[in-house]
Amino acid sequence: MITLHSWNTPNGRKISVALEEMGLPYTVKTVNIGADEQFRPEFLAISPNNRIPAIVDDEGPGGQPISVFESGAILLYLGEKTGKFLPRDLRARVPVLEWLMWQMGGFGPMPGQVHHFLMQPEGPARDYGVARYGKETKRLYGVLEKRLAGRDFVATEGEPSVADFAILGWAWRHERHLVPFDDLPNVAAWYARMMARPAVKRGFEVPLS
Repeated sequence: MITLHSWNTPNGRKISVALEEMGLPYTVKTVNIGADEQFRPEFLAISPNNRIPAIVDDEGPGGQPISVFESGAILLYLGEKTGKFLPRDLRARVPVLEWLMWQMGGFGPMPGQVHHFLMQPEGPARDYGVARYGKETKRLYGVLEKRLAGRDFVATEGEPSVADFAILGWAWRHERHLVPFDDLPNVAAWYARMMARPAVKRGFEVPLS
């Protein structure tokens, strides 16, 4: 059994979607980041950077328990564990790794900053932050739009990959990023395609808070 330690955030949703898509049994242990539960010793023992999500797999390598933190690492671990949504062939795997790292390094941190500055009081600091990070967030959506031209999924053919799950977790908040899909038809079609998958629906419906 896998225990998902998380909260209702884009990074948490990446993992709940992946767990549902991979058909893995799991339970959820909420970590209320609004109440600073991520700083509790028992959580730091499995996520030393005090960030959600993290997992504990009771049936890890060799049948022994293992904990994994960082959403990208969790997705790679789950893909390796199940052999699903992560190609075995190295040439086919490279695009998945590229787009997973693209999400981790940009399409997450940048819209996250938009979230932060939109919550600040009106004034020059808020305006600067929203403009600076909003511009970069829109650029990243543009990169994704070009990538999805003529493609059903971001990094693989025929079915999604862990990279799609990672990116979807943040695209789920596109309205909060102030990025409508009006001028992003490829992203809009991909998003609708992903959200129509039954396992994805379950992954977004499972209570994480």
